[in-house]
Amino acid sequence: MRLSMDLDINFVRNQFPAFSQNSLKNKAFFENAGGSYACRQVISRLNRFYNERKVQPYGAFEASISGGNEMDEARVGLARYLGVKECEVSFGPSTTQNTYVLAQAFAEWLVPGNAVIVTNQDHEANTGSWRRLSNRGVHIREWRVNKETGELNLEDLENLLDGDVKLVCFPHCSNIVAHINPVKEIVSRVHSAGAYVCVDGVSYAPHGLPNVEDLGADIYLFSSYKTYGPHQGIMVIKEVLAELLPNQGHYFNEKFLTKKFTPAGPDHAQIAACTGIVEYFDTLASHHRIKSSDAPSEVHKLFRNYEKKILQPLLDFLKTKNSARLLGPSDASKRAPTVALDLKCNSFEVAKKLSELNVLAGGDDFYAVRLLEALDVNVNNGALRLSFVHYTKYEEVKAVIQALDEVL
Repeated sequence: MRLSMDLDINFVRNQFPAFSQNSLKNKAFFENAGGSYACRQVISRLNRFYNERKVQPYGAFEASISGGNEMDEARVGLARYLGVKECEVSFGPSTTQNTYVLAQAFAEWLVPGNAVIVTNQDHEANTGSWRRLSNRGVHIREWRVNKETGELNLEDLENLLDGDVKLVCFPHCSNIVAHINPVKEIVSRVHSAGAYVCVDGVSYAPHGLPNVEDLGADIYLFSSYKTYGPHQGIMVIKEVLAELLPNQGHYFNEKFLTKKFTPAGPDHAQIAACTGIVEYFDTLASHHRIKSSDAPSEVHKLFRNYEKKILQPLLDFLKTKNSARLLGPSDASKRAPTVALDLKCNSFEVAKKLSELNVLAGGDDFYAVRLLEALDVNVNNGALRLSFVHYTKYEEVKAVIQALDEVL
């Protein structure tokens, strides 16, 4: 199979120290949806911060000033790639925690009788906290997936929207079905109904950071530890909405939008290390002769185009296996490269067999219990999940196909 040379895969892999570690050599890593390898730029910045700047930032002396500057640099760089204002980017310990804090803010703003729409396609992080608002008198409406395809139907959403709905929460793509939802169209319909939108981008962002301004989302959430960085949750909250919602931090921080939804002290080192994600993307752009101004959109395209090409052979192979039910579309252009299979047996045990063949995959419910139940998948068995990103070689996809052919 001849692959496009648009993405220099050897250059990419040289940016990730994990590939040179003896413990990981010759292992095909296919559990990236649970957390990606960290790029060398992130590791370098994290080490430097702990060695040289592990003091309270934003102080009067050099180490403190440098630490604060690196934290600010992360916000500035991510805002550039996400197409938003710097003040609209906030950090937290995880996306689950960030969503919980946002739900508390909405709980104070909403009134009994208001409605929030959630889906059963989501990871529990973007549904559980919102559902608990029912304890405050908020009506929860569920936008349910098609039981055959696992996809969300826009007409079903239209039937749920009315003047009582104030917020609609859904994923950019599911961590199981992986179908890429038409975010812009969904946002347009929701905004026309007078409601806000919260998009869980955790399963999409590793495949290219989206332009959130272009998507139109009021809130966009993702996790840096799945986008080649440290363990942080990153959230974009549009300025107008952030000013409207009640403060969740210290009272004297209410005027700072980047602190308003951070009730606990931030992890200074990890925020600073997130600058390494941007540095990595910029390094790729430079190597591929992409203009700096075009880097956000073109790096995104590099990732998606490469991933689609090496994903399709795996999807085609799975069509031939009666022992495995593919969850989600079989067209690589319609999904992220997160492939979940219903095997009608214990998926964790199959993952262990794959590990013996040097294929590192996952077998679990992956916090998507509601979705698995909707798709009639035995939750105790879970799903076998094979997930990859742009640093995966086509040879590794072939190794996965060979291993699956042996164990299924």
